[in-house]
Order: sequence, then C-alpha cells, then structure tokens
Amino acid sequence: MSQNSQPPAPKKVEQPGQASRRRFLAGVGGAAAGTAAGTIATPNVSRAQTVNLRFQSTWPARDIFHEFAGDYARTVNALAGGRLRLDMLPSGAVVGPLQLQDAVASGGLDGGHGVTAYWYGKNPAFSLFGTPPALGWKANHMLGWIKYGGGQALYDELVQQVLKLNLVGFLTGPMPSQPLGWFNREITGPDDLRGLRYRTVGLAADLGREMGVAVTIMGAGDVVPALDRGLLDGAEFNNPSSDKALGFQDVAKTYMVGSYHQSAEMFEIIFNRTKFDSLPSELQTILRVAAESCSADMSWKAMDRYSRDLEALKASGVKVVKTPDSVLSAQLAAWDKVIAAKSVDPFFKKVLDSQKDWARRVLTFENEYEVRADLAYQHFFG
Repeated sequence: MSQNSQPPAPKKVEQPGQASRRRFLAGVGGAAAGTAAGTIATPNVSRAQTVNLRFQSTWPARDIFHEFAGDYARTVNALAGGRLRLDMLPSGAVVGPLQLQDAVASGGLDGGHGVTAYWYGKNPAFSLFGTPPALGWKANHMLGWIKYGGGQALYDELVQQVLKLNLVGFLTGPMPSQPLGWFNREITGPDDLRGLRYRTVGLAADLGREMGVAVTIMGAGDVVPALDRGLLDGAEFNNPSSDKALGFQDVAKTYMVGSYHQSAEMFEIIFNRTKFDSLPSELQTILRVAAESCSADMSWKAMDRYSRDLEALKASGVKVVKTPDSVLSAQLAAWDKVIAAKSVDPFFKKVLDSQKDWARRVLTFENEYEVRADLAYQHFFG
C-alpha cells in the first residue's frame, strides 16, 4: 500500500429496522412521484361535479355564426377539463333571437351568443358596442378600444349600472364591413333607397330612416322568407357565408357590397351574472380568455370561408356590385345627424366620445405608418 493510499471506509452497520424504514420511505417517494407525474400528465381530471350551462346562440343552426358560437363552447369545454361544460343550443331552442338577453338575465338560460345591436330597444348605446358609427375604423380597431381604450368598462357600466341587468358580457369576433345587402335591382344612388322596405338592426336602422328607408327589424331566420314573400324590397344580414347558408341568393340576385351602415361589428357573449359569480375564479377566467382566443380564430376562419363563399355566389349567377360612392357619402352625412340626435343622452355621448378619441389616435398612427396595400395587390394580382 502506497503512502497516499487510504484505508477503506468502515462498512456502516444498519440498526434493526433501518432497512425496512428505508424501503418504506422509498416506496412512499416513488408513489408520490408517480402521483405527481400523473397529475402533470392529466391536469384536467375533474375532481368535482361538472357544472353544465345552457348556452344558446341567436343564430340558425345552418349559419356560420352558430358555428362560431359552437367553436367558443368547444374551447371552453376543452379548457375546463370536465369541471364546466357549455351545452350549445341554436336560436329558438329555448327563446327567439330577440329574447335571448331577457332569458339569460332571468336565468331561463345561463348564457348566449349574439350581437349588441339586438338590444338597441333597451338603450341605443348598446348598438355602439356592436354597430357603431363609421369612424373610419374596422372591427379589430374597435376590439382594441374594448380591451385597452376603456370600452369594456363602459360596456359594464351600461349593462350593470345604467340598466341594472343581471348579466356579464364579453365582446369578441371582429366582422368585416357588411354589405349594403340583397336587392332585385342595382342600387345606383341614394334616391334608389328612398321608400325601400329594408331589413337592418341597431343604429343602422336609424341611419336608414334618416336616408328615407322604410326599415324593418327582424331576426336572421325571418329575413329570406320576408324577401321571398315580397314583404321586403331589400335586406342585409352580414357576410357571404351566412347569406349563402340562409338562401339569399335564391330570392335576390344583386348583392351590393361595401357599406358604412355596419362597418365595425362584433359578437357579444353574455352570461347570467349570478351564475357567473358562483363559478370559481379560474372557470370565470376560462370563459373570458376563451372569448379572446376564439375572437382571433374566428377572424382567420372568416378569411377562408367568406372568400370561398363569395366566389361560389358569383359562380351561381349572383351579381356582386360595389356600393357607389354617392351612397357612401349619403350614409356619412346621415351618420352626422344620427350622432347629433342620439348624443343628447349623456351616456351615449360619453361612449361615443371615447370611441372617437381612440379611433382618431389609432387611425392617425395607422394611416401615417402603414404601407398601402392596394398598390401591392394591383402589382401582383392586377
């Protein structure tokens, strides 16, 4: 043995019971590790009874809008991992589309998917959160106002303080500018609209009346039958996919696209406030965050489906015509009058002033900063 070599360490002698205790602790540690691994692998295993909420849309089952509502329900159900489930129902399953808000507030339904313009009759400011004046903005600009410009707080004030409704709501899903609508002949100027029996909703109804239009308000499922029976001379709903599914092309062949009557609309998701407040905070967060997630997904799905369905409508013989500038200018002039008349209400003016401040700042930036899209489109696609 060299001088640097160390003698072997003496073997430790275990006392009675030590080995068995070590085996027991090792077993406990292994079991705990297995439990932790199982927890990580299956974080959504329900530990409590599932909360089921009846959730109705204001849209017919065949409409892409009902599909969007279903996308939201599926996202919530997936994120909740069995603790919460939205049971998706189409328009009319419990109440008609224009009765949805009352049904949710009273507890007849737990939640629903629609648009704020449908509640215009309770307070015109509702329409500012779905069909606001054409300030040069689009729906995604408006959603920015909802999230970062004070819009959500103003919406909550309207729902819970001004009207004292037992509701909680989220704004979601930016829509492209809506068409002027479906007609039996081309609209060549503002005079062609005077006296026309026409369907629209919300503040757009006031806009139409200001332009001499005979406006009728009705739910989505009633519009095409009214056109078919000659009760309407023209009507708008929303987009090529919805319009095609509802059968507009079967009762009219002229599709006037591009309009200022509803150029920045979005959806509204509402829940009974008592029911919502009874949920654990993490489930409340899921309902809120799912609305934002589906808002983005809806905008991307719309790009695909709306463009395809507009091509399909053209192929079926529908004449697609851009609304003339003379009509657009007349709409803007009519908006001035509608805004002035409605702004005598202090809350309406408060919301509109907030929207104008946001649109002015955001669009000033965008118009200065963003490159023109039309030149590039013309270069590559002609």
